Amino acid sequence: MRLRNVKNKEEILNNCDCLIKNSEDYKGKWSSLFNNDNPIYIEIGMGKGKFIIENAKKYPNINYIGIEKFDSVMAKAIKKIPSNIENLKLIRMNALDIDKVFSKEIDLIYLNFSDPWPKTRWHDRRLTSKIFLDKYDSLFKDIKRIEMKTDNEDLFIYSLETLSSKGYALSDISFDYHKTDTDIIMSEYEMRFKAEGKNVYHLFAQKK
Repeated sequence: MRLRNVKNKEEILNNCDCLIKNSEDYKGKWSSLFNNDNPIYIEIGMGKGKFIIENAKKYPNINYIGIEKFDSVMAKAIKKIPSNIENLKLIRMNALDIDKVFSKEIDLIYLNFSDPWPKTRWHDRRLTSKIFLDKYDSLFKDIKRIEMKTDNEDLFIYSLETLSSKGYALSDISFDYHKTDTDIIMSEYEMRFKAEGKNVYHLFAQKK
């Protein structure tokens, strides 16, 4: 998918107090940046930000960190952030570097509508590949928890298999999430898929 450039994106990124430029400096001490010991939830691939921003507004006693690779997409998300939000930080980085930024401090990872990387030779790039699941192991504070939503059935089945192989117990598995759960905060992609009548797949994975 071709990304549309955002005018003045560099200015938007540079002037955002929520965007953490030196993220590796906070490895193991993100609580000090938030100035509290509240749980930390991260969304890898936050897109235009609706999901994580709405969660941060609804749950002020949880700290949220949104991660996005693309400048233009991050700039679009930044423009939606309220000025008075205290429990939201953003990081612009490639997910492959996730273990350089966090260590034993994350309570939950959200994976919402990640790139399905459909060709077999690309499967290691999937955010639920064994390569990424091994990286995530070092991020969690205690219990490892991952919540995933996707519109791609192949990615969903693949993720059920890889998560199970890494010792995760799976629950809240749904092949039509909007039919089984209607009280949810949706991302931009999810709103579009729901309007088009497409199935959304959901799972919750946990291991000690």
